Amino acid sequence: MAKSISFARGAPSLDIVDVKGLQEAAAQAFKADPGGMTAYGTAIGYPPLREWIAERHQVAPEQVIVTNGSMQADAFLFDALVDSGDSVVVERPTYDRTLLSLRNRGADVRMVELEPDGIDVAALERVLAAGASPKLAHIIPNFQNPAGYTLSAEKRTRLLELARNHEFTIFEDDPYVALRFEGAPLPTMLSMDQDDTVVYASSFSKTVCPGIRVGYLVGPAEVIARVVKIATTTYISPNMVAQAIVHQFCLSGALERSIENVRDALRERANTLCAALERELPDARFVKPVGGYFLWVDLPRGADVGALFEAAAERGVAFVKGADFVLEGAGSSLRLAYSGVTPEEIEEGIKRLAEAYHQVCDAEDVNAA
Repeated sequence: MAKSISFARGAPSLDIVDVKGLQEAAAQAFKADPGGMTAYGTAIGYPPLREWIAERHQVAPEQVIVTNGSMQADAFLFDALVDSGDSVVVERPTYDRTLLSLRNRGADVRMVELEPDGIDVAALERVLAAGASPKLAHIIPNFQNPAGYTLSAEKRTRLLELARNHEFTIFEDDPYVALRFEGAPLPTMLSMDQDDTVVYASSFSKTVCPGIRVGYLVGPAEVIARVVKIATTTYISPNMVAQAIVHQFCLSGALERSIENVRDALRERANTLCAALERELPDARFVKPVGGYFLWVDLPRGADVGALFEAAAERGVAFVKGADFVLEGAGSSLRLAYSGVTPEEIEEGIKRLAEAYHQVCDAEDVNAA
């Protein structure tokens, strides 16, 4: 069988991870603070990294908690703010594990359609006008997973107004913010917030490496204090060794170099993927990404992505079905992650995917005859 090519995982390939920089950061961390990084610590995370993050976001350290990856940060926030039966707004589509996490907590999940410039705020206003009283609105503002779309400046402002007027919290889930290929970065809703309506999350997994498992929350001190209590009862402390290494990685300037390297590689891969789809699979409809890891593909209405998934797997190609990112529907859509595949693998993978698509279409034509 031909070599497997996976468009399924949102993770950078080894060739764009700064392994040497991590080795040097680890050596420096053990030299600079062996006692602090090898002790249990506290639930707030490694204090020097917490302070570095606070300074970066221009907030007090008491407004920051550093966790074992941003998914754990998400889980802690949901535990703090969402009870069974509470209404929570999410984008449609949204990250599949966010959906799972909220549904496991018994939340009343309200999906609001995602547009190329972010969540449909007019539709959200209609949901609110109809009587919904969400506790939380989960928003992935930059290069959204799975769609790759970015929330416009105008919609960021309007979301803050809606959150203030309807008294819900915006959960700004922003792990891809640094991975912009073109254009000027947009201000975070956290930086625009004047009313303590935003809790912000990000991660070093996408810019340093996935295995480092270091994420964080920034928000109102009262909310972060509640999260710290939950973290304290969950573990004595998160991974101090990993967080100390990340701290040294940041101090040395390696983080900015890593971001530039990852961003350059992702830009090339995104361009290669879009060109390959246009050439090999002209039925595919998509919005070219300007950052991040992901591309959302819509095939003609009625296309059987489930059958395509099986046919592609026979050719050694993996992707994630669009239906995994919604409560229902999206049967003709799929997500392609280009972060973990080289340009050469992308070319070959899309060629195989197109072959699988034509096989499925031919089978459908035969069955319809």
